[in-house]
Amino acid sequence: MTEQPSFTVLPDLLDEVEIPKNGTLSRVVFNADGLRVVLFAFDTGEQLTDHSATVPAVVQVIKGRLEMTLGDEKVKIDPGSWVHMDAHLVHALVALEPSIVILTLQRST
Repeated sequence: MTEQPSFTVLPDLLDEVEIPKNGTLSRVVFNADGLRVVLFAFDTGEQLTDHSATVPAVVQVIKGRLEMTLGDEKVKIDPGSWVHMDAHLVHALVALEPSIVILTLQRST
């Protein structure tokens, strides 16, 4: 007998994390079939310093405003913004106001 395809529904991602006072919070909300989805919540001024991922990554803003450094370029991102980064691209971000972003990593299965 063939197994039926499955699915996951998160009705409201904003309910999955709270923005901490003077801090940063990350929470994995999905990790299966080579796909890892992490919510990050940042208070104003909080940041992730220069780093890179070994796989391509996508950042989507669902609340707040941030400034991202992508290689040598700086961009401001707002709710609805979508950023794709190739593997090994050095990047950083700082929250300009309380913010929540979705990070999606596609790992080989």
